[in-house]
Amino acid sequence: MRARPANALTPSEQEAIVQALTSEDLVDRAPAQAYALLLEQGRYLGSVSTIYRVLRERKQVLERRRQARHPAKKRPELMADGPCQVFSWDITKLRSRIKGVYYDAYVMIDIYSRMIVGVHVHARENCELAAEMMREVFGVHGIPHVVHADRGTAMKSKSVTDLLQDLDIDPSYSRPKISNDNPYSEANFRTLKYSPWFPEYFTDLGHARQFMDDFAAWYNACHHHSGIGLLVPADVHYGRHHQVQATRLAALEEARRAHPERFSSGPAILPKSLRLPEQAWINKPEEPSPDPAAATRTKPAAA
Repeated sequence: MRARPANALTPSEQEAIVQALTSEDLVDRAPAQAYALLLEQGRYLGSVSTIYRVLRERKQVLERRRQARHPAKKRPELMADGPCQVFSWDITKLRSRIKGVYYDAYVMIDIYSRMIVGVHVHARENCELAAEMMREVFGVHGIPHVVHADRGTAMKSKSVTDLLQDLDIDPSYSRPKISNDNPYSEANFRTLKYSPWFPEYFTDLGHARQFMDDFAAWYNACHHHSGIGLLVPADVHYGRHHQVQATRLAALEEARRAHPERFSSGPAILPKSLRLPEQAWINKPEEPSPDPAAATRTKPAAA
């Protein structure tokens, strides 16, 4: 049998280390910090490596300290089946001609119609400026049921939350670091920054404001959005899409009568790509999968 080293700690000395490192004063300290504090108290229980070894043998190196438990953020699930029900907003950076200097574009959209209902550009991100944009949007388009945003400083500021509370609007927030929780704003910014006329930089604040105003006007009135049946957002927002859809269907029906061999039998119908979805979702809940066992139980027996 291997002889016990002369300098080995006794079981009582090892227990003293565990008791000291799990005490109220030292439980949240790293072993090296605890070692230094014990020396300041005139106590030497062992070297830093010895303290680590004793704690490791008792599996307390990682789990010893008290740790905060952060509950998972709730997954936002929002649905709109018409305009002015759910608005989504975010802030994106616009590069200036001065290195490291950016302008902030505040953009709010209606998730059902995809229409940009508000756009402001400022030299900084500010909660009061965000609340000012919201008041303007609500004055023009009405008060929505829900306003969704990420968890930025302006989005969760007192100015914005107080305004939403005063107007009885439910606030909704993305989970941390999950961009898919704010898909409509993210997609809008992608269209903005990948457009062929998006400049390399903006010469001044006036240039940035004019560009964003022009972009919003084009996006709302001219951009045939694939997510809304290739309609333009303004037509959906203001209910003009019914006439547009009727005109499209009439053109298809006329073509079918002229060349019936090129179409399937029956009246002309709009292809799926041209149909306006009935609902717009942020994180649509998954439908429960059918239970194969239940289907087996309900299947009638063969005669």
